[in-house]
Amino acid sequence: MLRPLILLVGLLLCANAGAQERPSVARAWNEVYLQAIRQDFARPVVHARNLYHSSVAMYDAWATVQGLRALPLLQTYPGSPALPRDQASAEEAVSYAAYRVLLHRYRTSPGAARTLEQARELMETLGYDTTYVSTDYRQGNPAAVGNSIAAQIIAYGTTDGANEALNYANQDYPDPVNTPLELDRPFSLLGLADPSRWQPLAFPGTVIDQSGQVLDGNVPSFLGASWGRVTPFALPDEVKTVSTTASPIYGASPVYHDPGPPPLYAPEDTAEFNFYRWNFETVLKWSSHLDPDDGVLWDISPGARGNRSTPLPTSPAEYRTFYDQRAGGQPGDGHPRNPVTGQPYAPNVVPRGDYTRVLAEFWADGPASETPPGHWFAILNTVMDHPLFERKLHGEGEVLDALEYDVKAYLTLGGAMHDAAITAWSIKGKYDYVRPITAIRYLALFGQASVPSHPSYNARGLRLDPGFIELANGADEVVNDTTLLQVKARAWIGNTFVDSSPGGYAGVDWINPFVWEPYQRPNFVTPNFAGYVSGHSTFSSAAATVLEHLTGSPYFPGGLGEFVAERNEFLVFERGPSVDVVLQWATYQDAASETSLSRIWGGIHPPVDDIPGRRIGPLVARDAYTLADKIFAQEALVLSTEDSGTVLPATLYPNPARAGTQVRVQLPASGVERLDLYSSLGQRMQRVVVRGDGTAHIETDALVAGVYLLVDPARTVVGKLHIQ
Repeated sequence: MLRPLILLVGLLLCANAGAQERPSVARAWNEVYLQAIRQDFARPVVHARNLYHSSVAMYDAWATVQGLRALPLLQTYPGSPALPRDQASAEEAVSYAAYRVLLHRYRTSPGAARTLEQARELMETLGYDTTYVSTDYRQGNPAAVGNSIAAQIIAYGTTDGANEALNYANQDYPDPVNTPLELDRPFSLLGLADPSRWQPLAFPGTVIDQSGQVLDGNVPSFLGASWGRVTPFALPDEVKTVSTTASPIYGASPVYHDPGPPPLYAPEDTAEFNFYRWNFETVLKWSSHLDPDDGVLWDISPGARGNRSTPLPTSPAEYRTFYDQRAGGQPGDGHPRNPVTGQPYAPNVVPRGDYTRVLAEFWADGPASETPPGHWFAILNTVMDHPLFERKLHGEGEVLDALEYDVKAYLTLGGAMHDAAITAWSIKGKYDYVRPITAIRYLALFGQASVPSHPSYNARGLRLDPGFIELANGADEVVNDTTLLQVKARAWIGNTFVDSSPGGYAGVDWINPFVWEPYQRPNFVTPNFAGYVSGHSTFSSAAATVLEHLTGSPYFPGGLGEFVAERNEFLVFERGPSVDVVLQWATYQDAASETSLSRIWGGIHPPVDDIPGRRIGPLVARDAYTLADKIFAQEALVLSTEDSGTVLPATLYPNPARAGTQVRVQLPASGVERLDLYSSLGQRMQRVVVRGDGTAHIETDALVAGVYLLVDPARTVVGKLHIQ
């Protein structure tokens, strides 16, 4: 979906290129960041944060050169640099800011050598001196402005709760309640302590993450379990729940947009257990759709799919109606016509088994991809490359210069992806929910729950469904391992069959579900973090909402977005697809919905992980683009004074203070009834009530180390609080 970086740089430097063909320096740097992600470990939360911080760096640099208020990270400095207000200065400041942040953030990645080389090559191609490191911008040097902004962002990154100094290690998070599932020893499942909780995986050999990088050890730990501690871009306090003695949260990290618990396993036949079981049976049954030779053909054009009109489900009964458990998919009426051309969409008929396999890999963001946050940046870049696309913010008003539009678009999407990561992973950390590989195998351990007279009957087992889950009366009825064979299921037969298959793909047959595999590589299998809620669903629904807002339209340019998976070239761990598969979407939300469904076909998420993420994503996006629009309109909070010697009227004690300490505020008699406490990135952290005598108190339990600003209703900073 991306043009090569060298082509982008060439177009950037070509003075005769048309306006639509010339990418901005922000675009060129974004491509370097996306390539850096592809060459790093698969850490969606880390990359969402890096994309956000790089977007802040580029926006601040551009805004400063324009003489506009930048984000609060720059505004901690007194005065304004005397800079020429020209394009060359803006491009130079943007480039140095992006370059310095990238050097710091990716210096220890497994692909660091190549990443740093690409960054240096871009700087040199643009004509900039990579050895210039001054941050003293007072003389009006744009490079120093960029370096200064980068230095502030790097410093901020030590205080935002991500634990960057310790390589993003989880903070005060309990050990997993379940011992690892040893993938070469199926019997290790027998020691499962809680079938509702996340189970680590123990690999028999080398572990390769979703980006294709080799990990240390053979039991990957829970990635991002404490990410709820990270300071967001725009998430308001009203959607945050904090752990207290009276209401503790597992792992103790704050939780945003808490959807409540998922359905839990129970040893008895309850409605909740039946919903738990239905979810994982759905994943198992959709695994049977991964065979290109089953004769099932689907029209995957926007005229036949997408355009969902059915509300997202809220009850178990609605879930069962929403997802077609046997045929696969969700409700969707399709789009009768392309809104741009006025013509019906042409049919696009392919084998279902090719479509589902391509989806599982395309949206999984596997080897050499950008993880979901980066994937949506790549989609945004492709949208901006379309010949019909105009750089009108929200699709209205004048066409903006490419650099201005790009830094604004990246900041909006970056803020939303950052907040989506914080939200989804805060929920993952709290509920620590089981993945399908554990739940399906555990249910299969007990046999079947439909025929009481059969020896394999157990009320806690899988329910029979002819053609999908049936009685197993002998080992010759399944093609895979017969360990603890109690029941058989029709599903993808697994990686061990790929090499021996004449077609180079495993296909579908009757298997023993006690050793069922997701449709993933054998040295990856399942992401190393809890399932509920789906990060893909949260990221994608948030990104789709942002793109709608940025472009002013729910539709891709021209009414059609496409990606071509070429015959026998696209799939990674199987051969395929058997025909060219052209993924097509009319709207951004159609693409986001397809992302969500891909995770069920890939064996990674059940429906109950999907829907809360789809609900939360748009809420996260709206807060992000609302704040971004205020920043662009210069209505965002000014978090500094022009004169560093200004005496702020509020007295705070103690100051500095440690998190958890109550801070007393004293104001002169002024009639102010409330104050707001903001982080250094402009997020409102707390509303403080001021008593008639001018006193107030700030609760710091939920604050991380850093500088916070106390602001009155007139948007004037009246005090600064330092949390150690």
